[in-house]
Amino acid sequence: MKHMANTDVMDVLCPMHLMLDAQGVITHVGPTTQKLRPDMALVGLPFLEAFTVRRPRGVATLTQLWAAQSLKLHLELAGEPPARLKGVLVPDGRGAAIVNLSFGISILDGVRDYALTNADFAATDLAIEMLYLVEAKSAAMESSRQLNLRLQGAKVAAEEQAFTDTLTGLKNRRALELLLERLLAANACFAVMHIDLDYFKAVNDTLGHAAGDHVLQVVAGAMIEETRVTDTVARVGGDEFTVILPNVSDIDVLERVGRRIIERIEVPIPFKGQVSKISASIGTVWIQSSNTATRATVMEDADIALYASKKEGRARQTMYTPELRDTANSGLRPKGRSKRPS
Repeated sequence: MKHMANTDVMDVLCPMHLMLDAQGVITHVGPTTQKLRPDMALVGLPFLEAFTVRRPRGVATLTQLWAAQSLKLHLELAGEPPARLKGVLVPDGRGAAIVNLSFGISILDGVRDYALTNADFAATDLAIEMLYLVEAKSAAMESSRQLNLRLQGAKVAAEEQAFTDTLTGLKNRRALELLLERLLAANACFAVMHIDLDYFKAVNDTLGHAAGDHVLQVVAGAMIEETRVTDTVARVGGDEFTVILPNVSDIDVLERVGRRIIERIEVPIPFKGQVSKISASIGTVWIQSSNTATRATVMEDADIALYASKKEGRARQTMYTPELRDTANSGLRPKGRSKRPS
């Protein structure tokens, strides 16, 4: 070079550069370079005060700096935050020089730390292409993340719908069976209440199915309110419900919960000027870490206890005992899920 390049041209072609005079003092700073230290007056500072040359090692004087011309310099800019840069010094043939700078492979950190944009780099700089690629990748990753979230949400919603009774919003038989299987596999201590509504058929017969649906919804809400947040309430049939109560260590808890449910359901339920009067019979099984119980036997035992409550006059809770099964097997109660009094 025979003379110093025009600063305006350099600011466009190499916006991240410095110009030095023959004494190594900074005479001009490119616009992007100045953004790295907006509060530092770089013009007028000796280059070796503004920058530390990390490599090549031993560059600490102006003579040594001129000797490193055309070599790749590893530089650290004074001030905070730390700025590690790459540079190359090119003399202008008149004792002065231009130092072109870059972030090297740390460009993404530089863009982030100094809020740079593509306007801070030359239009032909490969850094622009990298920034475009990063932006495209980020946009694609965000789109993928949003899609995954939507798919996950749809999956959760579908699974929830598959395990939910549409009329009452309670869990359904499928959800109940899965929960029972998990508890039995874990050899857990839990209880199962099988609940049947007394006189519900009369509601449908006299007031219609709309009244019956309303009664079922009111009953579902009552059962939720009278059980613990850790309990699961499911509708398993037309007017049949099941409550699973995990971690029950005292039979008194079961008796209290059953009594509350019975008392709530006995409260008359109004519907369009008419009143529905029903009650609830409950059969309860308390499983205390049994390795022999199965889902089928648990539900059958609860059904046997429920039949006993119906047989004894309804609106009561019966705790399952082996004697009840003996009575059922003796022929006093048809085997299986027989037709119970409504």
